[in-house]
This record gives sequence, C-alpha cells and structure tokens, in this order.
Amino acid sequence: MKNNNKFPKGFLWGGATAANQCEGAWNVDGKGLSVADCSKFKPDVDPKDYIAQHGITLQDIKEAMESEDTILYGKRRGIDFYNRFREDLDLFAEMGFKVLRVSIAWTRIFPTGVEEQPNEKGLLYYEELFKEMRARNIEPLVTLHHYEMPLYLSDHYGGWYSREVIEMFVKFCKVVFDRYKHLVKYWLTFNEIDSIFRHPFTTAGIVTERYPKEKQEEIIYQALHHQFVASALATKCLHEIIPQAKMGCMVTRTLTYPENCHPKNCLLALKTNRENYFYADVQVFGMYPRFIKEEWKAKRIFIKFNEEDEEILKSYPVDFVSFSYYMSLVSSIEAEKKEKVNGNLSTGVKNPYLDVTEWNWQVDPIGLEYSLVEMYDRYKKPLFIAENGIGAKDIVNDNGIIIDDYRIEYYRQHIEAIASAISDGVEVMGYTPWGCIDLVSMSTCQMSKRYGFIYVDADDYGNGTYSRIKKKSFYWYKKVIESNGVHLQ
Repeated sequence: MKNNNKFPKGFLWGGATAANQCEGAWNVDGKGLSVADCSKFKPDVDPKDYIAQHGITLQDIKEAMESEDTILYGKRRGIDFYNRFREDLDLFAEMGFKVLRVSIAWTRIFPTGVEEQPNEKGLLYYEELFKEMRARNIEPLVTLHHYEMPLYLSDHYGGWYSREVIEMFVKFCKVVFDRYKHLVKYWLTFNEIDSIFRHPFTTAGIVTERYPKEKQEEIIYQALHHQFVASALATKCLHEIIPQAKMGCMVTRTLTYPENCHPKNCLLALKTNRENYFYADVQVFGMYPRFIKEEWKAKRIFIKFNEEDEEILKSYPVDFVSFSYYMSLVSSIEAEKKEKVNGNLSTGVKNPYLDVTEWNWQVDPIGLEYSLVEMYDRYKKPLFIAENGIGAKDIVNDNGIIIDDYRIEYYRQHIEAIASAISDGVEVMGYTPWGCIDLVSMSTCQMSKRYGFIYVDADDYGNGTYSRIKKKSFYWYKKVIESNGVHLQ
C-alpha cells in the first residue's frame, strides 16, 4: 500500500451527522413525526442483533404515535444539536473542519409531506445553521433524505411504494434549493439508498407487514425505482436552481472478498459486489444493469415504469459518488457452516485475517483503498467518503479525559489507505468520519456506542449533563487536518 500522504489542496476534511440522530427537538417549531421518531432502544435485545433491534411492526408504529417518550425513543432527544449547534460548530471549527455533513429533516420543512406551503420556522433553523457554518469557513454537505421521511407518508401512502411521493419529495427539494442556493453547493440525495432491503421502513417508510410475503421484494424494488427517479429529478432541479452546485449519490460500500480462490467462491464474490454496485450504477450511468432486469424476469417481479422514467434516469446522473465504508465481508459457497460477522446491518463470513469491534464489525483499512480504486475505475467520477468510523464504549477517566487510542489507530490506518489511493490516481473530494460528535446510534438507538472526536455526557436513557468533552482523538484529528493528512502519528 503506497502512502505519500499527499492529499490535494482543498481536500474537504470534516465529519458527518444526521438530523434524526443529533438534533432532538422532535416536536418543536412545527416539526412533524418522522419514521426515525419510531425507532426505539431495546435494552433487552442483544445490540449485535441488528435485525431484532431494527425490526418494526404496525403495533410498534401505533405505540410510537401515541407516545411522548424520549427515553426509549432516543432519536427524539438526540444530543440537543438543535439548540447547541453553535457550540458544536465552534468545536468543529477548532478541529479545522473544512466541511460538515448534515441532513435536513423533511418533517421540519413539510411536517407531513403533503402541505402546500413549507414551515417557515424549519426553513429559518437550517438557514441559521448554514450561515453559522459558513461564518466558520465550514462547507455544508447536505443530505436531503437521511432516514427521515414523514411518518404521515408511510402511514397514508405506503411510503416510497407510492409514486405520488416523488412529487412531494421534489417539492421539498425545490424549496430548500431555492432557500439555500447561496449557502450550500454540495448535496446528496438518499443516504445509503441500498439500505432499502435491509430496513425498508427506515429507508422508505415501507411496513412489510402490510403486504403478502411473496410480494414484498417486488414492493421494495418498486419503491427503490421511485427513489431513483426522485434522485434524478432532484439533480435536475439542483442544476436549474443552483447551476454551480454538485449533487452526489450516497451508497453503502460493502466490499466482499471470496473466502478463497475456489472459482465458485470467486464468482460468488463477484456477483455479490455487482449487487452492491447496482445502486450507484443506476444513478451514475442512468440505466438499470441487465442482470437486475433478468432477475426480475426469473422471479416474476413486475416494476412499473412511467413512459418517461428511463429518459429521466439517463438525462440527470449525479455529479459525484459518495459512500459509507465501515468494514468488508467474505462470501463462501459454504457460508452456512462458517462463523458469521455483521456490521451496518450486513452479514458475511468472518475473515480470519481481520480484527472485529465490540459490535462484531470487521476492521479492514486496506478494503477502503481497494474500494476507492475499484469505484473510481468503474465510475470515473470524483469520490467522497461520507461515512467511516468505529463505534466503541469510551471511558472518562478520573481526570475527565477520554483516551481513545483505538479510535486514533483506526482513523490513522484508514486515512493512510485514502492517501495511498490518491497517490494511485483516484480523485477523492473529501472525508467525513461518521458521528464526529457522539450521537444516538442509527440501528440500536444507543448513546454508549460512540464514534465521535467529541464526547457527549449522556447515557442510553438520556441521563447526563450533555456537556461536550474533547477526546484525545480530537487533538489528533486537528493535527491531521492542519497538516492536510501528513501528520498521522
């Protein structure tokens, strides 16, 4: 792995968050309920069992709609970023952030999604946030749809399964593009759009319980198609309203290795990686790969396309490709006999050459370089690492200090991998480690699974002062940014 640590001038160093995991203020200033407000911390369920943690039923949704609880519904409280964002931005600026990835909660702008006029208080909040970021020379990278769709659209329209939601989403996009055209130039459409099969409710407002089991895959593919069309139309609108702005897609990179050089394992890994690439392929190349259409034929899956859909997809591809990378996986033709690991709701055979985190995620920095090289060769568009990081249970010692050397080592290795890919000719725009400040975990709704350079004094039940404490990694990452990736020790 080459590593000359020569990051380009203007490289966008920063961090990543999501509104539903950090803002809190779930029912103030006109905000409506989102699908995230139904996510519940389940202390009696193994936090490594992501499916049990993340599964949701109609009864769960009914209970959430009737509840005012912010203890078990941890995303409703977040880390109070809604009220403390200036304090947090000061800390990000102290680290030297060039960019901060945030999302706009759709339900702050259109509480149910069907309103004709936007909520002015919601628009003002994000306007102030972006102005304060720019005052600190931090570029906003804004996700339009980060697991935050209005619950009303799930309950009354079946989520993204309904084509009507496209129009509602595009309306939302036009409003925020017009309002923030002088403040934001980097945008992302759907966060980890591929996650629709892993957690259809969180990603697309689909409650699978509503549909016959044999139709669920078709319904999810139909919803995904609507999101692809919406992504293209959002890109069209962005280029019309803010011609100088750039739109990116955002996908999960789950790199899969073959267990060994057995040709069947190699072929299995090839096809698994091709399935992972499918989601970016549509948004970059503007068309469905043939293998997906062949799969639909074989499974008798019928996806309704409007006459203009293929032309829309072809005409408005994204400008760059962003992705999350946390771990790699292994595929095997004998997988049922092998030890498994998981991460980010993906499961694979354990790789004996890699360490795993406390949450059973494999740590593979070389896999990041592998992914960067392969993705750039495939797409020939700028890449952006929008998420990367390690969840851990940080300990505040008797002196009030968090010594998180494990996090420093994790990032050191992954940044070296990025540098090596850049030296190999890969065009990388920026790097925003996930949860740069501790926030509520997406899958488990925990606070104790911490990613940040900044500690937030709150536990899994919301107890604590919510004061911010700089971890050892805070000062390390500050030096990394100051040196543009040269200082990694």
